Amino acid sequence: MKNPNRSLKIAINLVIACIYSTTLSAAGKPNVLFIAIDDLNDWVGCLDGHPNTKTPNIDRLAKQGVLFENAHCQAPICGPSRASIFTGLYPSSTGIYLQIKDRDLESSHPLTEKCTLIPDYFENHGYKTMAVGKLYHGGDAAKTFDEYGGRFEWFGPKPEKRFKFDPKWYDHKIGSTQTDWGAYPEKDEEMTDYKVAKWAVEKLGQSHEKPFFLAVGFLRPHVPWYAPPKWFEHHPLDTIELPPFKKNDYDDIPVGGQQVADVPMMPTTEELIENGEWTKAVQAYLTCITWVDYQVGKVLDALDTSPHADNTLIVLWSDHGYHLGEKNRFAKQAIWERDTRVPLIFAGLGIEPNRRSSRPVGLIDMYPTLVELCGLPKNEMNEGTSLVTLLEDVDAPKESPAITAYGPFNYSIRSDRYRYIRYEDGSEELYDMKEDPNEWTNISHKESLQSIIAAHKKHIPTKPARLAPGSSYDINEYFISRQKDWLELE
Repeated sequence: MKNPNRSLKIAINLVIACIYSTTLSAAGKPNVLFIAIDDLNDWVGCLDGHPNTKTPNIDRLAKQGVLFENAHCQAPICGPSRASIFTGLYPSSTGIYLQIKDRDLESSHPLTEKCTLIPDYFENHGYKTMAVGKLYHGGDAAKTFDEYGGRFEWFGPKPEKRFKFDPKWYDHKIGSTQTDWGAYPEKDEEMTDYKVAKWAVEKLGQSHEKPFFLAVGFLRPHVPWYAPPKWFEHHPLDTIELPPFKKNDYDDIPVGGQQVADVPMMPTTEELIENGEWTKAVQAYLTCITWVDYQVGKVLDALDTSPHADNTLIVLWSDHGYHLGEKNRFAKQAIWERDTRVPLIFAGLGIEPNRRSSRPVGLIDMYPTLVELCGLPKNEMNEGTSLVTLLEDVDAPKESPAITAYGPFNYSIRSDRYRYIRYEDGSEELYDMKEDPNEWTNISHKESLQSIIAAHKKHIPTKPARLAPGSSYDINEYFISRQKDWLELE
């Protein structure tokens, strides 16, 4: 059931929509094409994340607008990252640090009860809202869009038996995961993302009486890393370059950091080296990126040939990053660079093309940016910062860094040059991302850098919200042991 307050919200929204719809349509408000890609790290051509990646369609979109090279998620797992995007609120404000059911999102905290989710905000101001695929963690289980095209097979289709990896095959693995890789199924048409793209293409080809907000959520490269065989031909196994891996990388990572990043059900790099599967897993991830890039291309082509081409803003983003062997892990669920850095591109109506900004920004900034670009009244509850100034001048100063939370007391602060991490036990990491992009050397102990640490530390919330009721995370001993105390925070 929906949050009981939601019925009242909907009634108010309908009244507001009636007031605004005629005016806004006449004013020619821009449409919004909102493209989400699940679990895509910075292995995108325009970000130079991996030499073998092939993303011609994402790259051409970047050339059509502004690419934010230093963009980061607000939480390193799907549910809380997407909750922050759609509420416009930080996890430290709502308590949504971990996974939570979509239907519980609005009722989880007094702030989320009061806030207006992105689709509702645009609907309130005269927009038709449409969505397909994965937008919230469960698609649109909260039922916030006017029209939802479905989530289709989600992680499927799947083979009867796993190809390469299953935690059940290992005595020491705890928990479950969709992680597996290989060529499957035979036909493109069987894949979820094919169906997502098809639905979006159909909507772009239609006429709409109101300006529209169309959200398109692609699943890959989320695990399992399955794609039809022909897509693996784009990445021959003998051409694959492995990401950097330092065997003793954890030697200067504090115990708190190792506990937070522990994902016991996932494969380790050392395991895949021993089994001869590391290269094959990287190949499969790259293949899934190429696959989803092609689906993105179909949507962009449909927009280009539609009646809406000249009046549509486009934003493309991923919810968090992913390790593919770096730091001995194949996982998200940590607060290092590979976990938090994501593609973020704004293009379309009124945005000058072929520019890049290196300023630190967060996915939470998308909400206020779109509101301003579309000429809508400012949503005073938004905690992000509009990026319109940076869209106009990519080198403009930006005072606030990108903040990522993983639990109420574990934070990563990413500035122009540095990443500072503070864990619940007080331990720290500091990396000079210019000199040490692989985060191999923790320099937090250096006396000469304490002023830099202090400048970053001031952005850590001093009174984070208690863990939202209904939150779940049962695959890590640290998080399991801490949830009861986090629920009781004042």
